[in-house]
Amino acid sequence: MFQGASAITLDAKGRMSIPAKHRDALSIQCEGRLTLTKHPDGCLLMYPRPVWEAKRDQIAAWPMSARGWQRILLGNASDVEMDATGRILVAPELRAAVGLGREVILSGMLTHFEIWDPAKRAENEQATIDVGMPDTLSDFSF
Repeated sequence: MFQGASAITLDAKGRMSIPAKHRDALSIQCEGRLTLTKHPDGCLLMYPRPVWEAKRDQIAAWPMSARGWQRILLGNASDVEMDATGRILVAPELRAAVGLGREVILSGMLTHFEIWDPAKRAENEQATIDVGMPDTLSDFSF
């Protein structure tokens, strides 16, 4: 399970180093094979390949009424592999699509990761807080 946020700097070629705390788990779980795709909230999703393959099959089975969402998620999917030093290349098209610069935040989301521009992530979190807790979480205590 992946959790926590890590500040990461992309190199000049758009490569990012996977934090050591996740690198070993990803090497074991998927031999460093990952899939990146665009999320409509303005970040990238990064899945271990076996997790992505199950998610991909679910998305492919969606009805025609969801064709636009299939294009966003499947049409932007990019398979990558960690190199010997634990880096992956984030394609320029994906970086541009979500406005990633040199500094990014990698957020663990249990089964996958989100890759955010730090300012966009802060805006997204503030917007979530501003809306308030949904009723479905009214019984939840921190």
